[in-house]
Amino acid sequence: MAIKVKYLTEDEIERDAKLLLAEYEDTSGEPIKLPVPVNDITTYHLALRLGFDDLHKTLNRPMLNGQPDILGAIWVEKALVLIDRHLDPKSNPSMSGRYRFSVAHEVGHWRLHRSYVAKDPDQTLFETPTEPTVVCRISQENESIEWQANFFAACLLMPCRRVHDEWKECLGRTRPLLLSDLRPNGKVMMRAQSMIYEQGRNEAGAVDDALFEEVAKPIARRFCVSPQAMRLRLEKLGLLLRQAPQQASLTLDS
Repeated sequence: MAIKVKYLTEDEIERDAKLLLAEYEDTSGEPIKLPVPVNDITTYHLALRLGFDDLHKTLNRPMLNGQPDILGAIWVEKALVLIDRHLDPKSNPSMSGRYRFSVAHEVGHWRLHRSYVAKDPDQTLFETPTEPTVVCRISQENESIEWQANFFAACLLMPCRRVHDEWKECLGRTRPLLLSDLRPNGKVMMRAQSMIYEQGRNEAGAVDDALFEEVAKPIARRFCVSPQAMRLRLEKLGLLLRQAPQQASLTLDS
């Protein structure tokens, strides 16, 4: 189902993610501990059913260049979230971070987009799922509805204040880190180059991304997300900077 969504600012999305975390704390009766318990938020607090399926087969959708394209899907009227089986962390532990992000992404659809779907009184919760409300595909991640759910997932799994706290704990600093601070470090550069070689990455800026991901790794482990997801969050929060911020020049009125 193609859904056109209204424009939401980053602040609006972040506020809703913070509200959901506060709601969960009220429900559970205790402060949230890291990593953010996204499964419990999904099933216990939001009362959504969560499971795995071979979504390419079930939905009869093609792979992307021989690789999985679908990460998850949500049936809003059935309160059902299914994650593609290739992300199951029990059978593929390396996908744990991607799995958690995908669940949080579907929660983003539930929080931000379920009002777009009209309720059908003839459907029941236990019907066999037909067409999902939203199919989340890597090939469509730049669409507005997918961007909003992705940003919500980042805010939910990596709350701003907690990221700042862990940045100080892991790096012993509160100030941002510049890309130019890392480039002279031969060991970090070698690890970054090895990372992109192993991953087969050759896009422009891959080495710079990998340098930042080396910094993000210990923080990512605290939040149980991928280094890439944490790198993007740290950049969004202004803790990792590609360039030094320009200082506004002072001008005198004539």
